[in-house]
Amino acid sequence: MDPINLIRTIILGTIQGITEWLPISSTGHLRIAEHFLNLTIPILFDVTLHIGTLIVVFAFFRKDIKNILSALIRLDFRTEYGQLIPLIIVGTIPTALIGLVASDAIENISHNILPIAIALILSGILLYSSKTAREKTDNISYQTAVIFGIVQGIAIMPGISRSGTTIAVALLLGLKREKAFKFSFLLSIPSIIGALGLTVYKYHAILASTGFGGIEILVGATFAMTVGYLALKLLHKTITEKKFHLFAFYCWLLGTALVVLTLSGF
Repeated sequence: MDPINLIRTIILGTIQGITEWLPISSTGHLRIAEHFLNLTIPILFDVTLHIGTLIVVFAFFRKDIKNILSALIRLDFRTEYGQLIPLIIVGTIPTALIGLVASDAIENISHNILPIAIALILSGILLYSSKTAREKTDNISYQTAVIFGIVQGIAIMPGISRSGTTIAVALLLGLKREKAFKFSFLLSIPSIIGALGLTVYKYHAILASTGFGGIEILVGATFAMTVGYLALKLLHKTITEKKFHLFAFYCWLLGTALVVLTLSGF
């Protein structure tokens, strides 16, 4: 076990935990940290950190997940939770297609700070626009689920927050806050599992050659999980208190600072 790698995993795991669920782009922050800390970490390690935050989703939404699985076992698609099953499937399809088609291209540009900075600024605009949203319905249509899936797929671009874009778009479509929050994270489960499986398949040999072993991965995931749970509770509070749009100011500030630093040669 390399102590330096262990420290790096703690730092990255903490960043992952804070930024995965807050609408400020976890992948973008990891790329920024890698850039300014002069790290070269394979994409597999980034996705491995998602194990910790995925556990957070299971813990936070455990009752909802239990009810969905129960409805699936009974093949009951008429109840509130049963109706979510086909909606999650429909929403996952465009996410998967975008990920398969665009993941390599996104990976090629994701280590460039300027596109991340621009994406953060654009994300801030979307987040702030959600302030004007008017909640109208609890019902999620198949059309809305497809839009969720497309937006979630676009969020593979570092600097674009998955939770931020899906929730903001849902609010702008008139979905009530609690429903938007819940569906956004339930929809994230298959996409995170799919991304993890695909990346492990593609890059497992690279991880083994970087010096990051099982202990480092476990520590990183643990920090991501612990901090992530607190971050998710904070996000839920900001949504219920109608302060979700305030994250836009952070995105604008960070994005602008990165543009200045990049143009200054840093």
